[in-house]
Amino acid sequence: MSYEVFARKYRPQTFDDLVGQTHVSRTLKNAVAQNRLAHAYLFVGPRGIGKTSTARILAKALNCVNGPTVTPCGICDNCREIAAGNSLDVIEIDGASNNSVEDVRQLRDNVRYAPAKGRYKIYLIDEVHMLSPAAFNALLKTLEEPPAHVKFIFATTEPQKVLPTILSRCQRFDLHRIPANLIRQHLQFIAGKEKLTLEPAAAHAIARGAEGGLRDAESMLDQLVAFCGETISEADVLNIFGFTGEQTVIDLTGRILRGETPGALELLYEQCESGKDMMRLMSDLIVYLRDLLVFKAKPDALNEDVDPDLQKSLAAHAQLIMTDRLLELIDQFSAAEGRMKWAPNKKLHFEVSIIKAIQSLGQATLDEVIENLSALRGGKTVGQKGHAKTARVAEQSSQYNAPEPTVDLDPAQVWEQLSAKIPPQKAFLRTSAAAAHVLGIEGRNFLLGFSPDEKAMMEILGTQANRKFLETLLHETTGKDWTVKLSVKAELPSRHSASSQTGKSSRADDFKDDPLIQEALEMFKGEIRS
Repeated sequence: MSYEVFARKYRPQTFDDLVGQTHVSRTLKNAVAQNRLAHAYLFVGPRGIGKTSTARILAKALNCVNGPTVTPCGICDNCREIAAGNSLDVIEIDGASNNSVEDVRQLRDNVRYAPAKGRYKIYLIDEVHMLSPAAFNALLKTLEEPPAHVKFIFATTEPQKVLPTILSRCQRFDLHRIPANLIRQHLQFIAGKEKLTLEPAAAHAIARGAEGGLRDAESMLDQLVAFCGETISEADVLNIFGFTGEQTVIDLTGRILRGETPGALELLYEQCESGKDMMRLMSDLIVYLRDLLVFKAKPDALNEDVDPDLQKSLAAHAQLIMTDRLLELIDQFSAAEGRMKWAPNKKLHFEVSIIKAIQSLGQATLDEVIENLSALRGGKTVGQKGHAKTARVAEQSSQYNAPEPTVDLDPAQVWEQLSAKIPPQKAFLRTSAAAAHVLGIEGRNFLLGFSPDEKAMMEILGTQANRKFLETLLHETTGKDWTVKLSVKAELPSRHSASSQTGKSSRADDFKDDPLIQEALEMFKGEIRS
């Protein structure tokens, strides 16, 4: 016998064999069991997810000698002929090559004849969107009122190209892309049947590369067996198809979020030199950022698609970026991906997109400027309720006294290490952190104090985003969870008063030499005029 590829050998034969399409199989099984059969069905979805297989299973369920039944036997003549694609009563038509009015007229003439062996005469038109408008119009009347022995089943990847008059006469079923974990399980099932050794990491890499298409995954496994033999590793998958390892994508994302331009570019060069597909790497990066966005909005939404190790990486990266910044990154990389499709030097566009993304993360957004200006004004700007609340929290915190540390840590040293980790792009935060006096530790509270004339800097640290960022850095530095508490202490000296250092400067000089003012001038390219 000639060799049969996995995609054909392991094609689903019953409703229960369908992978990842429970909503479709359940509805069709109930329709068959209750004898509530429509005269026309439309299966919609991307390639390789089971549209044609579902249509053949439905045809077998209707024409099996034991049917209509939700469990066709698979051994009667009707079932075997339908599975082989040579049944006289199940006519499979390719819409791309049979799209003329004459073809539809011939179909319409043949509809009148009774089925040869089965219960129904079933017309399965694949890629139905390829029919011409005239052919669609010629089919309308027959589709609306077909003979009792006729069923139509259409399949398409582009339903928007099907005439609304056709759509309104069909029951539509949207088949989904198959989750990676289900593809991985199915590949392991095939490997067990074929006596192959498929590493879990290799199965996961194939599932990610298939992008929700089970047929693509089976074809990739076929190719790997031809290349590797009976043992398939993750390295084989990455080398043959030019995929990038999941950990590499995680590392690249981390370097971008931390503003490590040299490290991110170095990792990109390594992937390029090893022959990885730059378009594929960009696509994987965008997919990971999308997962990160979903994780920030609803962490448990990815439980079925993402393994626990990846969820840990998502949790760590979610602390490094706000949602609005993440949306900007996705937009930037998506635009770069569009340019890369037509560019001869794809690495150049990738490099530019990484540098631009890191620079944009370091730039102050309008919201951040408003937030910092509100804090400088005392947190009581009209319409800035969140900032006023921050100011009230800071004022209430002024009642704390400096307690003795309750854990074996040097708070001042911890704060010094933390301050060194604040990226240069966060100029306001770095200046405000430098102004803070470490008062000590009280339980899980990390206490910071400010002099009365540095209250504005305290309120900058007290914003929700900055406090969360500092608490994340404290966790990275000490390995423990902390809550930052801020307070104003009259006895604390100011670290940013030029007059206190020289005793000679005027109030205007103090204003001009204030580091916060200098950084604001540098950020907005401004100057102070007398």
